[in-house]
Amino acid sequence: MNIGSEQLRANLEEVEERLEQARVRGGWTGSPRLLVASKYFSVEEMAALHGAGIRLVGENRADELEQKWRRWSEVFEFHFIGHLQSRKVRQVLPCVSLIHSVDSISLVEELEKRAETEVRVLLEVNVSGEESKYGILPAAAETFLERAAAYRRVRFRGLMTMAPLVPDAESTRTFFRELRELRDRLATSFTGRYELTELSMGMSNDYEVAVEEGATIVRIGSALLSDA
Repeated sequence: MNIGSEQLRANLEEVEERLEQARVRGGWTGSPRLLVASKYFSVEEMAALHGAGIRLVGENRADELEQKWRRWSEVFEFHFIGHLQSRKVRQVLPCVSLIHSVDSISLVEELEKRAETEVRVLLEVNVSGEESKYGILPAAAETFLERAAAYRRVRFRGLMTMAPLVPDAESTRTFFRELRELRDRLATSFTGRYELTELSMGMSNDYEVAVEEGATIVRIGSALLSDA
């Protein structure tokens, strides 16, 4: 991280202002949560996030998550936002309040096996259909959740997606809208089993469009690192 704490706070204020403006444009009543991708910060540099008022962070790698959680568990709420391998489940579970990236029944099985209490997760959906991305296809989501319902400790709370990385953020709107519409359909289908309220979508390059389309969590990283 090559940015001072004052600049970090200023960048955070700008992002929060843009989030609020996008919420108003979208006509939503609830404000989305801002999650900061902690992969940009070392264990020591997490102090700058704390000083800037950040409280929710997301980590991509299990080893780094564990290191940062051991040092900062009393300061931050941690989510896991990277691809989660089954062999890393035991390491990740104690550290996080939400896992954003569940996309296989084998992972659900491992979470069920290792969990001592309820595990809150999101279903990762590959809305764009890009082969380079993880996640199930939208058409498979309902069947997936029906199968996952057999695992009582794993509680799906919503959906997550990553839109294509494109120069024009507006072109991502169709993907975010499709995820919201899918979530709305599934929430009705699984009433009484799952409370599908969360939409984790939007990153530094497209978070305003995602918020306009109903994001409840946006994952921000590089937008906070500008020194301009």
